[in-house]
Amino acid sequence: MEVVTGELEGSRMSCGSDMTLIDCAGARISGCWSLSGSGEDSLDRLLLHTGAPRRKSATSLSKTEPPLLRTGTRTIYTAGRPPWYDEHGAQSKEAFVIGLCGGTASGKTTVANKIIEALDVPWVVLLSMDSFYKGLSPEEQVLAANNDYNFDHPGAFDFELLVATLRKLKQGKSVKIPVYDFTTHRRQKDWKNVYGASVIILEGIMAFVDKELLQLLDMKIFVDTDSDIRLVRRLRRDITERGRDIEGVIKQYNKFVKPAFEQYIEPSMRLADIVVPRGGGNMVAIDLIVQHVHSQLEERELSVRALLASVQQTQPLPQTLSVLESVPQVRGLHTIIRSRETSRDEFIFYSKRLMRLLIEHALTFLPSQPCVVQTPQGHEYEGRSYNGRGITGVSILRAGETMEPALRAVCKDVRIGKILIQTNLDSGEPELHYLRLPKDIGEDHVILMDSTVSTGAAAMMAVRVLLDHEVQEDKIMLVSLLMAELGVHSVAYAFPKVKIITTAVDKSLDDFFHAVPGIGDFGDRYFGTDCSDSWSDGDDQEQLL
Repeated sequence: MEVVTGELEGSRMSCGSDMTLIDCAGARISGCWSLSGSGEDSLDRLLLHTGAPRRKSATSLSKTEPPLLRTGTRTIYTAGRPPWYDEHGAQSKEAFVIGLCGGTASGKTTVANKIIEALDVPWVVLLSMDSFYKGLSPEEQVLAANNDYNFDHPGAFDFELLVATLRKLKQGKSVKIPVYDFTTHRRQKDWKNVYGASVIILEGIMAFVDKELLQLLDMKIFVDTDSDIRLVRRLRRDITERGRDIEGVIKQYNKFVKPAFEQYIEPSMRLADIVVPRGGGNMVAIDLIVQHVHSQLEERELSVRALLASVQQTQPLPQTLSVLESVPQVRGLHTIIRSRETSRDEFIFYSKRLMRLLIEHALTFLPSQPCVVQTPQGHEYEGRSYNGRGITGVSILRAGETMEPALRAVCKDVRIGKILIQTNLDSGEPELHYLRLPKDIGEDHVILMDSTVSTGAAAMMAVRVLLDHEVQEDKIMLVSLLMAELGVHSVAYAFPKVKIITTAVDKSLDDFFHAVPGIGDFGDRYFGTDCSDSWSDGDDQEQLL
């Protein structure tokens, strides 16, 4: 353990466990969710013996403060998340988890916010242990109303849910976090969806008490603040923000908070890698922590685009690829939309015709089952019907959005999701900026739409997002008007169960990563924009991906 005071010279940092990080450099999600839980959990996993009482807390609200660009219809992250997977499509890095422990009102949240601000890295999630309080029974609610319930006891927390949630979030998966209402002492009906973290900061008074939880922490920081200062802060907070009287606050502090600190929290200081005296005011300690995290992130940098280029492309086209038969009608439509002389109006009209044919072709790969119906004449007809829960279309913005009308025209009540992937012009890597997916998408068959696919980098990222949201790989269909062989091989190599459906496959790419002979920049031709437009069309804006 290392204690970081105000002296910079000779200071160093240590971390007790091996650190594995997720490589990210884009948008940031930062927020503190306070929530609760119900159900009994065993205390056998606790490092320290239980015995002290519990404290009462007031309502804790959810906060999310990402840097956003808000438009009339969308909210877009102004920076993106680079690939968190390798050329095989598998997660190559886990999120870096920082545990912040300390007594009540010690300044844990302030330290966490200072770290987030100084880190200036994308997709940072601040998770509060208050989110994982257990729901109270009617008898326990009576005790809480009289300041006689101990919220500072390990048994007050749902460690089983907390560990499962943190483990899943660290693995890059989408998670749902409960919202705890300290007025009713129950979890609210609607939980918070959280996805995508480079760095996770878990703060709470019992952050170092559970054995399984400790194993998930890559860095453990203890915020050490004088007890008198903590008491003054708690009095000010509970009286001014939570409407309590001074007698009730002092009673609760002496009966539950102080004994719990002495029995559980203070002894856990020995488990910390770094002890930060004076909390958020100790900028020397915060700067050292930030430097260390930055160094770990830099060591984990990965160029997925370069790896894709090195993937063996000499193999025949994969069996998961289906190309719409090049009948004269299809060939004629390609002739029109590929021609540089085609006007924008004609390009849009004939592209829509081709999209409709492509979507109809894609639907033939959905699972079906025999179905017998009665005709109006009273005879039986042996047909087929869709055999699945639901169908969701997901477009890779912006050009993939042009395929949505064709899908809606042939799939009644289809649900639509959107993913914005943009390229970092400095690194050349795709970055995830925005996603909006329907609830319970993991149970659906998903039609992933993009106008063109060249290298496959954007399509791979979109597929990885769907997998992280529990969509089964064999239930994903990548549908694109035009693909390059490199893109086909890249997606099939990483995700061999994904069905790839297109109207044509071009052999090669030019120096600007346009398919050859190609179609140009589909998004620019469709929307009438030029190459300076800042939106990414997935792989159709080939210069980006």
